[in-house]
Amino acid sequence: MPLTDTACKSARPKAKFYKKTDSQGLYLHIAPNGGRYWRLKYRFLGKEKRLACGVYPETSLAEAREKRAVARKMLEDGIDPSSTKRDNRQLAEVNAANTFEAVAREWHERYREKWTPLYARDILHRLETDIFPVIGKRPVADITPLIVLNALKKIENRGAGEMARRAVQYCGQIFRYAVVTGRAERNPTADLKGALKPVKHGHFSALEPKDLPEFLHTLERNDARLFVLTRLAIRLMMLTFVRTGELIAATWDEFDLEGAEWSIAAERMKMRKAHIVPLSRQAVAILKQLQVMNGNYQWVFASPTKHRRHMSNNTILKALERLGYKGRMTGHGFRALAMTTIQEKLKYPHDVVDRQLAHAPRNKVDAAYDRTKYLDDRRKMMQDWADYLDSTADGGKVIVGKFGKSA
Repeated sequence: MPLTDTACKSARPKAKFYKKTDSQGLYLHIAPNGGRYWRLKYRFLGKEKRLACGVYPETSLAEAREKRAVARKMLEDGIDPSSTKRDNRQLAEVNAANTFEAVAREWHERYREKWTPLYARDILHRLETDIFPVIGKRPVADITPLIVLNALKKIENRGAGEMARRAVQYCGQIFRYAVVTGRAERNPTADLKGALKPVKHGHFSALEPKDLPEFLHTLERNDARLFVLTRLAIRLMMLTFVRTGELIAATWDEFDLEGAEWSIAAERMKMRKAHIVPLSRQAVAILKQLQVMNGNYQWVFASPTKHRRHMSNNTILKALERLGYKGRMTGHGFRALAMTTIQEKLKYPHDVVDRQLAHAPRNKVDAAYDRTKYLDDRRKMMQDWADYLDSTADGGKVIVGKFGKSA
């Protein structure tokens, strides 16, 4: 006689296991400790087997019968329900250990030695900020193109089109790594070509030489109430016109303040060539002020809140926006501003300025001695540039050196 829910509820434990039978092999197994377990007895390839179908009352009588119906349909199709359940459990365990985040971190660890430390940190930061919160916990093998696209759209919708483009590249590399290591069958980003809005590439926004007095006065007034550390970063960037990443990740061991020289290792440079930045008196003065503030930390521009990290990559850009220069100036724009002004106002040759900007050498001969080429001229140029900025801020004129004439 088939079971009823009342019979299931009233089943009481005994000294030994016993069972209450339903029908078609389904029964309720009652343990001495009071536990009540659904079991299905069946035969497969002539061998008697049993399938666990849940625990009563979490699994009701009706639900247990549904599981029995599914199992019997599998048997009709020549499939063993127990083996299938075991395989599914193993697959779930594999998927749990191979989430997108787990595979991504493994990929990152494997390849980080090939990248600069700054680039490696930037990739992981972008994944942790934009990708892991959306798809990180999903099994990498189960992620579809649409799931990836939803994560990318969140980035694109906040106006970070270039960041979304980079994110799809990172994800593509991670999925390809998952494929070759047997954790996924295909790379879903391959189906996303054309799914994101085209990114318009152009020159970085930069001020013209005529805009310098206004900018210097705005920075000095500080109506935007920027932190001292941020203002010093902007001033040092103007004086040295290095790239933003090279500035914010600077460490104290790179500087020789007595010799007025900043040596940046090759792994920190975009072109993978060591670079020397001669320091003007004004730049040295700023660094000595920073030494008082951050001399006990590794980073010259240590984060005010997390001293084990350096200043954020967006700090200078956001500061320029607060100063009223959104769309008119970027951190990279100081490089273009210096190039234009030094050539136009201080009359230094292009090659001297270009070498100080650490652009790629034009040929192998240049590359062989790129680090120190024009170094004496660059030392003088950097001091002339610093004096020019001071003079511009004061509304005066500056007399330049060897290559130039009165500005």
